[in-house]
This record gives sequence, C-alpha cells and structure tokens, in this order.
Amino acid sequence: MTEISLDLGEVTLRGTVTGTGPTVLLLHAGGERRGVWAPVAAVLARRGLRTVAFDLRGHGDSSGKATTLRQLADDVVGMIGSQRAPIVLVGASIGGLAAIAALADPAVADRAAGLVLVDVVPDLPPARVRSWLDFQGLGGRYTQVVDDVLGSGTALFATAGALDLPILVVHGGPGSPLDDSDVRRLRTANRRVTVARVPSAGHLVARDAPEELADLVSAHALAWRGRESRPDEYAE
Repeated sequence: MTEISLDLGEVTLRGTVTGTGPTVLLLHAGGERRGVWAPVAAVLARRGLRTVAFDLRGHGDSSGKATTLRQLADDVVGMIGSQRAPIVLVGASIGGLAAIAALADPAVADRAAGLVLVDVVPDLPPARVRSWLDFQGLGGRYTQVVDDVLGSGTALFATAGALDLPILVVHGGPGSPLDDSDVRRLRTANRRVTVARVPSAGHLVARDAPEELADLVSAHALAWRGRESRPDEYAE
C-alpha cells in the first residue's frame, strides 16, 4: 500500500493505493473513510487490479467540509483526472451519487470504463431517505449536503439514464434504503444497468460483506476492461 495526497486547491484529499494493474477508484459512503475499503482492495489486488481510495472531503484525513454534492463531484473529477484512464468507479451511497454527478461531463465519462453503484440509485423519495436516516440516528448529521442531494435527484437520474457505459447496481439486503422498484426504474431508464444482490449485507456493503463485494467488482471490472473473468453468480 502507498499513501498519496491530491491537492485540489480548496481541499487536500488523502488516499491509499493498493496493488497494480487497471485502476478501480473506490468512493466511500458519508460518515465513512477510506479504510472501509481495505478488505475489498486486498482481494482486488490479488485479482490483478489496482485500487485508489480517497477520504472524501470533510472525512478521515482529508481537509474541507462537504456541504454540496457539486463539491464532492468536483473532487471526484479531480481524482479521475489524477489517474491513468480508463478507470472503473465504485461508489457507495453518496460516493456513488458524486460519481454520477462527475460523469455528467462527457470528457470525464470518456475516462471511465464502468460504474458500480453500491446500494444507491439516484432520485429516491426524500421522505423515505429522511426516515431511513432518522432510523439510523443520522438525521442531524450532514444536513446541508443531504438537503442538496435530495434536491438534485431529478438531475442525477437524468444523468444516470443517459450514461453510455456499463453500470452495476449492488443491492444490499435488510437495512437497505432501496427497494426493487427503485432499481427497476433505473434499469428502465438505462438498459446498460445490471443488478447484483448481496442479501447478507445492509446498506454499507463494503463493511458487511467485503469479499462478496470484491468478487462482484473484480468480475465486472475485468470484463469491462475486456479481460477474462469468471461468471458472476449474483447478476440478474
């Protein structure tokens, strides 16, 4: 593992690089930090993939504060620009939404080989999201960025629907804020979306089932890169 820093002017992001090979960019959920990806990164390294995991702004060892989705998306643009293309993006929760927002720029999307959304899709009903956050004891945290994300749902959904790259949605089991209708709606909007289930995990799949998540990411990343991979037993 190698520790790195990315100076984006307004903020400095701290990251960890693991392994060698094609790059997979790992974007954690709100309230998490890059270390949550360590077990996933270890498996991907054994599969011949290089991972880069940054602490999002305002998280872990990175500076700044996240108050808008646009700030996070611009940081993701900087992360992508700092790495050799093409890159597979893996985003959990708000990390996935920030990835979608970053890929709205065609020049950025051209640098991506594929996108994995870990238990997140855009434009969930705000009332359900707020209820889920309250149930998790998170209702009073990150209020500004949560409000901004919920207000950006329509634009994020339009972006995701128009992306011309393969997208995998990894759907957790009990405890996930998603339901099947949310995933079906995205699949209807973009026929390049596929779905995989990890019923043993809740919303934080990287924490609950890291080996299963790593299996899914590696199989799809290698296939998207045009390399031989084993069949994905979870994909619908």
